[in-house]
Amino acid sequence: MDREKCSINKLDLCGSGLSNREKIRQLWRGKVALMKASAFTYARVASIDHALEILSVHGEQAKLLAGGQSLLPAMNLRLVSPQIVIDIGELAELRGISIDRGMLRMGALTRHVEFLNSREVAASAPLLVDAVKHIGHPAIRNRGTLGGSLVHADPAAELPACMLALEATMIIRSRNGERRIAAADFFKGIYTTALHQNELLVAVELPVASENSIHFFHEFARRHGDYALAGIAAKATVANAVLSDLRAAFFAVADRPVLAEAAAGLVNAAIVPKLISEASAALGDELDPSEDQQASSSMRRHLARVLFRQCAEALVLRGGLNGATA
Repeated sequence: MDREKCSINKLDLCGSGLSNREKIRQLWRGKVALMKASAFTYARVASIDHALEILSVHGEQAKLLAGGQSLLPAMNLRLVSPQIVIDIGELAELRGISIDRGMLRMGALTRHVEFLNSREVAASAPLLVDAVKHIGHPAIRNRGTLGGSLVHADPAAELPACMLALEATMIIRSRNGERRIAAADFFKGIYTTALHQNELLVAVELPVASENSIHFFHEFARRHGDYALAGIAAKATVANAVLSDLRAAFFAVADRPVLAEAAAGLVNAAIVPKLISEASAALGDELDPSEDQQASSSMRRHLARVLFRQCAEALVLRGGLNGATA
């Protein structure tokens, strides 16, 4: 892109050395003047088949528009310049929350705010309710969608980590049929997933939380609504006065959400302060966070260890276990 054409009032993004994610951060904080998106064709589709037909023709030159909370800022900054934007926002078949045979199913167009108002989600996946409260601000939660967040695959996003902790399955459709991908295999890196150019994420399924299931969610950010500097989404199962299972997914500390192997040290054991300290130290050795304009690698590692300790202590209290804070 011509440097003179992209020089803007408050910050010159060309040659600034900022990552794409940081450029979007600056845009949301008002430090960058909006640019206009490059010219594109707009298509509002009436069915999933119609969307898949257009995707099959245009491939990587097409972008799907759901809530637009990530796509539109990226287009205005010319980080992406699709030839055609496919608006799937009116597809009722991509909406809805339901429970069937022990599985919670959420349509890809389910908006963040719907999680806060859903009795099904509150009872079956309360971790999601806690996580959504940290996503941006009300205006963003009112427009942003589950599918948009997952497909965008920002390493600092809350919902991808929740999907990993909750063992979710992504339901994906193309003109060739439907396939399912476990959350652990779906996220491949920064803004990268296992989704092919001709595919559409239509829904997400995850197991309904059992009666002996407990959870924890927290993140550190400079301000509420900002991208997280480090965060954790955890789900555990209590049996015989110990944690029989613990899945602790960290976000904003790697190029994708990651499950902490150190969490295994808290399973089937009496969780006392010494054990928490040992597991926390193991986590610090395990993680290798990236460094950017927001935080150093050592800072993110420290924050992750603090979160892990908070998580362990909270789960002990919620699960009625003994000894964590003695």
